[in-house]
Amino acid sequence: MTITLELQPDIERGLLAQALLQGLSLQDYVQQIVAREAHVSEPLARRTGQELIDICAQVRGLLTDDEIDVLFRRNPSAARPVDLS
Repeated sequence: MTITLELQPDIERGLLAQALLQGLSLQDYVQQIVAREAHVSEPLARRTGQELIDICAQVRGLLTDDEIDVLFRRNPSAARPVDLS
């Protein structure tokens, strides 16, 4: 099926920017949006896990181990007594 959309220039620019950020053509990006909104998922055979690997590669090394410890581990000095009665 072919559908022609007349988009306002600012909407077109926004969609194009989002498509480029994801490494997609505008046509492929809009196709993804329509598929998602239609509740149609990509066939499982096409999912390889590479997308997750690529996302992790982009953020690898942004934080040091110490920074990760601060963000994701509970600080025991912040412990408070809790009354469970």
